[in-house]
Amino acid sequence: MMTAKTAAIIVIGNEILSGKIPERNAGYLLPELHKLGVAVRRMIVIPDEVEEISRAVRECASQFDYVFTSGGVGPTHDDLTVAGVGRAFNRPVVRNEALAALIRELFGRQADEARLRLADVPEGAHLVASEGIRWPVLAVENVYIFPGVPEILRSKFDAIRERFRSAPFRNASVLTQEDEFDLAPGLRHLAEANPEVEVGSYPTFACEEYRVRITLQSGTPTAVDAALAQLLKMLDPQRLVRVE
Repeated sequence: MMTAKTAAIIVIGNEILSGKIPERNAGYLLPELHKLGVAVRRMIVIPDEVEEISRAVRECASQFDYVFTSGGVGPTHDDLTVAGVGRAFNRPVVRNEALAALIRELFGRQADEARLRLADVPEGAHLVASEGIRWPVLAVENVYIFPGVPEILRSKFDAIRERFRSAPFRNASVLTQEDEFDLAPGLRHLAEANPEVEVGSYPTFACEEYRVRITLQSGTPTAVDAALAQLLKMLDPQRLVRVE
């Protein structure tokens, strides 16, 4: 049995909760992590508050293989993610000299205290460098800290994405004209009989071709194949549209 790596995404920002700025980063990370074979088990949005950040990071880091934070990284008063992550692991925030040197190199005489604040990290933090990004990704244990600007987050994640690659998921979809209410008992039995497989049922009311899409997913390909065979025996062949 292959066990998929798990992850949580923590989106941080009052501007997201207030609706001032639409959330785009989790929407990007979710399918990308799925492609890498990482199962996202939690996604939360929290305000720019140190204690809220600390609590969420501590809880998620203890439960999942990876935690990805988005937002709250920068020079302003409401950029509190680094402090929150530090508190989650009982680590003081200190100035990283390697980052400070990089800031001085990038900004020259403009490398004032506001810019140098970007070099403040939880003590013992790891700098994940990669070709294609000038500024490394900050990691504390299994927590990876990303900025909230979507374009920057994407470039940084893309640069280090291979470090998260796991066994790919095996997926199968079955489209049927049967009603979801009629399918429910059988799908419940299918899920109970195949605990390694995530069984999903998604009805549609806007498509004439089919009424329900049934999905099967697992990190164990043989488990999906077995569940698919059971599912096809359960369905009415006259109302089966296709298998994808």
